[in-house]
Amino acid sequence: MPSGALNPLLKEVVFSDVNVSFTPHPVTGKLPVLKNADAVKRAVRNLILTNYGERPYEPLYGGNVRAALFENTDDPLLDALIRARIETAIENHEPRAKVDRVLVDVKPDSNALVIRIRFTIVNERFPVDLEVAIERVR
Repeated sequence: MPSGALNPLLKEVVFSDVNVSFTPHPVTGKLPVLKNADAVKRAVRNLILTNYGERPYEPLYGGNVRAALFENTDDPLLDALIRARIETAIENHEPRAKVDRVLVDVKPDSNALVIRIRFTIVNERFPVDLEVAIERVR
């Protein structure tokens, strides 16, 4: 086989998920599909925004991060607790991602958290950054 030719037996791994907006494409009428990094980013975001007990038959599924919005923000261990919950959730429930770093910025004045996650997708070279802002509305 000449160098540079593609091996027909090797296939590219493609991760895909349906976009949760469920807005059909205006021309084709089909639901849009998220692929690769976008699909894994959406899955990680949904995972960390899910509180324990929200998914039937899986009481420990999720990052339980929204529950931390009601914790005392003066506690110096709060960001360590949130980081540990996120790392554990991704390690246990998202096999497509390997966490490199989690940064948590607690904003007590606005009752909010800003979470920055850097992870690497399986079989990808470059890391992916995800930022999620969570605010308490009550």
